[in-house]
Amino acid sequence: MKVGIIGGSGLDNPEIFELQKEMNVTTPYGEPSSSLKTGLIEGKEVVLLGRHGREHTIPPAQVNYRANIYALKEAGCNNIIATTAVGSLRDEIKRGDLVIIDQFIDFTKQREMTFHTSFLPHTPVHIPMANPYNSEIREHLIKNCEKLGYPFHKKGTVITIEGPRFSSKAESYMFRAWGADIINMSIATETILANEAGIPYAAVAMSTDYDCWKEDEEPVNWETIQKVFTQNAQRVIDLLIKTIPEL
Repeated sequence: MKVGIIGGSGLDNPEIFELQKEMNVTTPYGEPSSSLKTGLIEGKEVVLLGRHGREHTIPPAQVNYRANIYALKEAGCNNIIATTAVGSLRDEIKRGDLVIIDQFIDFTKQREMTFHTSFLPHTPVHIPMANPYNSEIREHLIKNCEKLGYPFHKKGTVITIEGPRFSSKAESYMFRAWGADIINMSIATETILANEAGIPYAAVAMSTDYDCWKEDEEPVNWETIQKVFTQNAQRVIDLLIKTIPEL
């Protein structure tokens, strides 16, 4: 069984595995964000894809999510673990904390987010989405966060916005009122497509900021995200290295 890794901001480094090879692929949905890097983590076959491209040149709304998920499925991935930077919408989710996401709210507006753009006669396809994140992968991630001793949260609802802009304060307050715990610009779209493709999917989020709702904090900016993520990226890498061989 192969494990697909979707690397978000700062976590698309192929140096985390052995016997590295590169695959250039095309799909019926166009080009994926990056070539696929294949290799081994403690004997487990892995395939790494950089969500925003190797040089982070693809804005969130322009990522070809369909091509990315299709490419990983065609590469034989039986599971996917995604990584992402997020803003915290809760006091208790601190900078550097990990969140093992269990629910999403989709607030995007213009994306291609389904493989089912037409139905065969009398055969509509409506994918259940009540529990979109694979419980078995999540259990492994939670167990290994506990073993590693990193600050983390066993669950959290992510709201995905279109981007590339950040939220207004009014939006940030609204998202909190809706019950969202963290915010980003990618995960909901990816989650939906992975479920449609029938690939068990889970996501590890790292909190880097407080969006713009917190009055005693500066509003989020890209420089802060990069700084916090760089300082704490090893936590996510350690979690992946410990979890992937178990899947």
